[in-house]
Amino acid sequence: MVLNMGPQHPSTHGVLRLELITDGEIVKEVIPHMGYLHRCFEKHAESLTYQQTIPFTDRMDYLASMTNAHVWVMGVERMLGIDKDIPKRIEYIRVLVCELNRIASHLIAVGTYGIDIGAFTPFLWLFKDREHIMGLLEWASGSRLLYNYIWVGGLFYDLPVGFEERCREFVEYFRPKMVELNQLLTENQIFINRTANIGVLPRNVAINYGCSGPVLRGSGLKWDLRRIDGYSVYPELDFDIPIGKGEMGSVGDCWDRYKVRIDEIEESLKIIEQCLNRLQKELKRTPDFDPRAKLPRKLTPKPQDYYVRGEGAKGELGFYFMHTDLRSEIPFRAKARGPSFNNLSVLPEIAKGVMIADLIAIIGSIDFVLGEVDR
Repeated sequence: MVLNMGPQHPSTHGVLRLELITDGEIVKEVIPHMGYLHRCFEKHAESLTYQQTIPFTDRMDYLASMTNAHVWVMGVERMLGIDKDIPKRIEYIRVLVCELNRIASHLIAVGTYGIDIGAFTPFLWLFKDREHIMGLLEWASGSRLLYNYIWVGGLFYDLPVGFEERCREFVEYFRPKMVELNQLLTENQIFINRTANIGVLPRNVAINYGCSGPVLRGSGLKWDLRRIDGYSVYPELDFDIPIGKGEMGSVGDCWDRYKVRIDEIEESLKIIEQCLNRLQKELKRTPDFDPRAKLPRKLTPKPQDYYVRGEGAKGELGFYFMHTDLRSEIPFRAKARGPSFNNLSVLPEIAKGVMIADLIAIIGSIDFVLGEVDR
């Protein structure tokens, strides 16, 4: 039979159509059909200045918008040659809000993954805890989802007074919640049976398809651009890179990809604490601190081709810039490399011969966002 799963289907995480060729309940072939959520991001970037494009980067992976803006801004600053002039306080605030956003993204990934295969309670718990992060980010930027907070040369605004203390309270509140989640879901035998040895992605296949993020690390490869490229202030921070170890089944199965995200939340909490310590002890707020002080009047880089990349919540997010006119603030061409596209492309490879119910588990374990797939 040929079955359509989507484009409007609760288990496809957005408007994605999967054409399934089945033999009874066994999936023989999966053909993804994309293009239902095309955001025209790259065309917008060719029509607007570098600064004006930042709100459109938010709309790619709209569950981790801070990272999108951080990578875009980092590339523009390097092209302008001002990346070394960014004050340390600004860099630590950028990392702080990006890691908060990474946790929020993983909470959605884990919560919706549980509900995909029948666990309803974790979904409600994690969305409740995610609200704390949404409140913090809204306090800092004025928005809950699409922030426009990280700007070229600085930030839209410094952190509000009392933000660091409230953020530390959240970390202390949230750590015990992760212990409860592991007891409820990670060690749940029904959940393990639904995810262990399902959708096994061998490391060489993941590399050949250009997978990145938790999907690649779930297959056992320690590849994290925060360590590999050492951008921003990440080299000054102490954190580990979780990888899949096949604890419940095979290396690179659905459970491993899930567990990598759970462990990454713990590492992000470590990073947040270190950023808070630096901001409160050494990089204190001063009356004359202006988060936009280093912003040039006109953002006109030299003509060049430049590629910048960073570790988003779902993997390697990259932007390729072509700037040809010394007098223009608008790039001739901007190409986005979204991790969700490559991660989704491996689906037909690892879904052959599985049950239709297991296909739902595989889709959830990849954790893609269609705004980033179609761009």
